[in-house]
Amino acid sequence: MTFSNDKPIYIQMGDRLCDEIISGKYKDDDRIPSVREYAVLLEVNTNTAVKAYEQLAREEIIYNKRGLGYFVTKGAKAQILKVRKKEFMKKRLPELFRQMQLLGITLDDIAEAYHSSQNHA
Repeated sequence: MTFSNDKPIYIQMGDRLCDEIISGKYKDDDRIPSVREYAVLLEVNTNTAVKAYEQLAREEIIYNKRGLGYFVTKGAKAQILKVRKKEFMKKRLPELFRQMQLLGITLDDIAEAYHSSQNHA
C-alpha cells in the first residue's frame, strides 16, 4: 500500500480496513486478518498495525475475541458510513462548493459529469 503524508500510517491502515468493510469484503462478525498478517500485507511495522487495530476497537468497528483474533462489530458498516458522510458534509463539501463557485461550475455541470462517469463505469 502506498501511504500519503497527510495522515499517520496507522490511521490510513484503519481507513483501508474500513473501506474493506464498506465494500463488503468483511461483514458483521467476520474475522479480519491478524495484526501480523495485515502488517505483512501492507508492509508496515507490526506496532503500527497494533495501533490501527486498537483505534478501530476503541471506535467499536472491530472487537477482539481472546485467542481467536479480531472480528467486525455488528453494524460497523453503518457506523463507518455515518461518520464518513458527516465528515464529508462538514469538511470536504464546503471546499468543493467554494471551488465550484470560483470556477463557475454549476450543479448541472456536476450532474452531467456524474452521469457521464456512470456510463463509462
